Amino acid sequence: MVGMGPGDPGLLTLRAAAELERADTVIVSRAHCPADILAHCRADAEILDTAEGDPVKLAVRAAKAGRRVVRMFAGDPGVACGLAAEGAALRKAGVPFEVVPGVSAVTGVPGYAGIPLTDSEHREFRFVDASAGGVDWEEFASSAATLVIAGAESAVAEVAKGLVAAGRADSTPAAMTSLGSTTEQETVVSTLSRLAPDTKGMESPALIIVGDVVRWRDKLSWFETKPLFGWRVLVPRTKEQAATLSDQLRGYGAVPDEVPTISVEPPRTPQQMDRAVKGLVTGRYEWVVFTSTNAVKAVREKFTDYGLDARAFAGLKVAAVGEQTSAALVEFGVQPDLVPSGEQSGEGLAAEWPPYDEDLDPINRVLLPRADIATDVLIARLTELGWECEDVTAYRTVRAAPPPAPIREAIKGGGFDAVLFTSSSTVKNLIGIAGKPHNVTVIAVIGPQTAKTAQEYGLRVDVMAEKPSVSALAEALAEYGANRRAAQIEAGDPLRKPSQMRRGARRRK
Repeated sequence: MVGMGPGDPGLLTLRAAAELERADTVIVSRAHCPADILAHCRADAEILDTAEGDPVKLAVRAAKAGRRVVRMFAGDPGVACGLAAEGAALRKAGVPFEVVPGVSAVTGVPGYAGIPLTDSEHREFRFVDASAGGVDWEEFASSAATLVIAGAESAVAEVAKGLVAAGRADSTPAAMTSLGSTTEQETVVSTLSRLAPDTKGMESPALIIVGDVVRWRDKLSWFETKPLFGWRVLVPRTKEQAATLSDQLRGYGAVPDEVPTISVEPPRTPQQMDRAVKGLVTGRYEWVVFTSTNAVKAVREKFTDYGLDARAFAGLKVAAVGEQTSAALVEFGVQPDLVPSGEQSGEGLAAEWPPYDEDLDPINRVLLPRADIATDVLIARLTELGWECEDVTAYRTVRAAPPPAPIREAIKGGGFDAVLFTSSSTVKNLIGIAGKPHNVTVIAVIGPQTAKTAQEYGLRVDVMAEKPSVSALAEALAEYGANRRAAQIEAGDPLRKPSQMRRGARRRK
């Protein structure tokens, strides 16, 4: 009997994650369970939806078949959930069970709304489950206690009237938070007299918080004030490359959607790479230049095939086109000798490349393991400086298959708030496989060359990273989002995401 928290997958406890990894059968309401939580399950685990049958009967059947069962509850199993009834039924059926408490919505949602349930002046809070109706509000008339009310989304007016009739002042601060701890969270702060009209149209599930502690929200709101809170951001990269960027975007409150635009495949003729690796070992080259993390990965895989490691780079000089490529080399065990201090591109690397000196450089050959579609600017510049370049195809880039129809429709229809372009090829490939982003979508690019390509395709560039790295790109978008939010507040406008600016978009409070 496992609690999964109120919505944010990051609130899953270590014990809950461990039990999911061990489970043969997981019983859960799929409609209320984030995919990231079920990602903890084994690939062969059976997932049963409570919408398709009585969870107790499903649990008993699976347990008596010798399967290890996890029954998941939103929030904490023992708070406004079915622990009492389901636990008693399991006991009656002779099925032993354990309880793994979770973060309760009662404390978790107010925490994400920036509302402490107690402070130095208010040391009591009371929880009310109003889902079944018939609450005697006289019991909750004391103004000293904070109230947390669940199950009253469709009866906000009745709750407010009941509390005022019981003696609470109609000016008592009150707040309602819907979809708490998720990136769709929305909080409206009001008073008991205005709560019903002010929260009209808010989504379920929602909690009502009543009491003076609601006033803390102005100072303590941290979740909904993140610079990209709730922004749906398209990340068009290969799956492996997108992971770090997506994590950074989540930290800013965004909802990243990874759409691969290219597929990285081995070269059609691997003999070139075989000869290049042999040349590395036998001292054929003075320099090796890595122009992408994919090139590092390709060489590393070839080294593994030959039983080699980073020691094979001894005596060689190594160059990396930028921070990400440099980090991939360091992870491999290779410290690059040259990384451009300015523009992180082939041009930036060429600008800092030393000329060949026959007295200082015993060998004038440079190895460039690259993609099959790499440009020749770097090679042309190195050749001018007296170097002999060997351009070897380390991997091929193939345009990925089109994304699912809903993604394509969101791209063209303005369903995304922003799209990040990390290279010119991501611009070309995304438009090629999915279409042109809507004009309300914020376009963020990694550098001048990518900006030029985007503009050639008729896109308006809104954000450009100060330096060409994916981390700087995410940071630049976050700064743009923060400035946009501040401008809306200063103008007294409702806080709206870019996707909500398109015609026909649902407007939230």
